[in-house]
Amino acid sequence: MTTYDDRASLTDLTATVERVRSSVEGVIEGKPEVVRLSLTVLLAEGHLLIEDVPGVGKTMLAKALARSIDCSVRRIQFTPDLLPSDITGVSIWDQQRRDFEFKPGAIFAQIVIGDEINRASPKTQSALLESMEERQVTIDGKTYELPSPFMVVATQNPVEMEGTYPLPEAQRDRFMARVSIGYPSAEAELQMLDIHGGVNPLDDLQPVAHAHDIVKLVEAVRGVHVAEAVRRYAVDLVAATRTHPDLRLGASPRATLHLLRAAKASAALSGREYALPDDVQALAVAVLAHRLLPTAQAQLNRRTAEQVVEEILQRTPVPAAPQQSGLTMGRGYGQQPPRRL
Repeated sequence: MTTYDDRASLTDLTATVERVRSSVEGVIEGKPEVVRLSLTVLLAEGHLLIEDVPGVGKTMLAKALARSIDCSVRRIQFTPDLLPSDITGVSIWDQQRRDFEFKPGAIFAQIVIGDEINRASPKTQSALLESMEERQVTIDGKTYELPSPFMVVATQNPVEMEGTYPLPEAQRDRFMARVSIGYPSAEAELQMLDIHGGVNPLDDLQPVAHAHDIVKLVEAVRGVHVAEAVRRYAVDLVAATRTHPDLRLGASPRATLHLLRAAKASAALSGREYALPDDVQALAVAVLAHRLLPTAQAQLNRRTAEQVVEEILQRTPVPAAPQQSGLTMGRGYGQQPPRRL
């Protein structure tokens, strides 16, 4: 059980996150919103999917985030011939001991970088399902716990690119958020040429936070207060995706949980001990869109999942402030909870 003394205060959280943010932004220029979302997913105990065209810095972002934290890091280069045992590990017969010895795979690390994850076969993709959801691996009937904190940062190219496989629905649903880096501005690209032209900035990147610091910050985020009105708002948004005429697959209950956790982390990053509907709104597209499947007609009309989520945000009523809705102060989303983080 975590006590108050074990939890990090909001001051500690913002100071630590600011160090990590500055470290990552020293490598990824001109993308502060992408860096913030990455840190939000980290503190919300989620996994991050970075999708974009080749050459915009997807792997660089994943490496910069991993190297900014003093913890174990493994990289998996996903290729068509990658086997599930390469990820989870395998039991090998030991002649001297006359028994099987388990050799851990690359998934046994605190931050796992999955590079070009959609270039592996669906069979290999399934090896990640248990570890990403339950933070454990089962081999030959024996279960092995994964270290804490545990985060998978995966990169992928759009499915239109040659040599890619679409991620299975169950795999996409385990990623808390998807982010696209996009092309840099002209100024950021010029700055990139100055910084990256002669040396690799990752070589000089030093850890600015420890793994146990992240564990404490995660505990702090868990204690962020979410009023009933905000929880119901998140449920209404997700439920609307299940009945929308342009979608043949809506978001799952896991998506609701991920949206709520991400909103709590976003509130903590903003220095608040309580979540607002604004936190839910700001993260809805990143958390929900990659889980949705448009209908064939919607695809013919060039309707994207992101556009559908934006439309749902426009149509779904936002809970009013406690003073306007008549909620009691104890349940109002703008009222801080009686305990501290």
